[in-house]
Amino acid sequence: MGVMDDQSTTPVTDVPPTSAGEQPPMVDVDGLVVHYQTRGPGTVIRHNQTVHAVDGVSFAVRPNETLALVGESGCGKSTTGRAVLMLERPTGGSVHFDGQDLTTLPRNKITQLRRHLQMVFQDPIGSLNARHTVGYAIGEPLLVHKLRPKKQRADRVAELLELVGLPTDAADRYPHEFSGGQCQRIGIARALAAEPRFIVLDEPVSALDVSIQAQILQLLTDLQSRLGLSYLFIAHDLAVVG
Repeated sequence: MGVMDDQSTTPVTDVPPTSAGEQPPMVDVDGLVVHYQTRGPGTVIRHNQTVHAVDGVSFAVRPNETLALVGESGCGKSTTGRAVLMLERPTGGSVHFDGQDLTTLPRNKITQLRRHLQMVFQDPIGSLNARHTVGYAIGEPLLVHKLRPKKQRADRVAELLELVGLPTDAADRYPHEFSGGQCQRIGIARALAAEPRFIVLDEPVSALDVSIQAQILQLLTDLQSRLGLSYLFIAHDLAVVG
């Protein structure tokens, strides 16, 4: 696992390289910048002030590799992850996925690539819609990206639940019926439904008990090995990614 402090674009050198070797990067981020312009009264930040959320971040993630982005809360880690996926439009820099610069693509082209670029969120319960069943949440990417015929979606949802260590009957239940760790497994299954190649893991265990953290980290490791995934792992605690 490569490790990068988000205040520097230089990877920590004492972390051994992965087996990805010298393969070309799947994701190549160069000089990423995200600025926000404040507008209107009632903010602690001065009116029309530019907020520098991310300034000049560069890194690369190769196939089947994990890069950890570590830093204190509020320093722009999550914004970086969202910008890499074009959930936040960068102010400057480039984000290449398989050689295509996502920052120059129109919205419809980014939508086509979206299934390959997924995210697992920090708040496992809040990231799920309480009004939708687990089966609906996991099955929605299958519908959006037209990955399975309607009659096959239930079977695919059952496969994904088993893949993340949950019973297949969880599909008929609602998020409030599950623990935080179980909800994070559901969030992982939802991300996997799109059959992605690259996943941004935004503090995926920080809201969980320590014993559950280890289980989720092991699950992510197993899934990476089994499915050949690449991860950008965002964390504020270096011990989690060590």
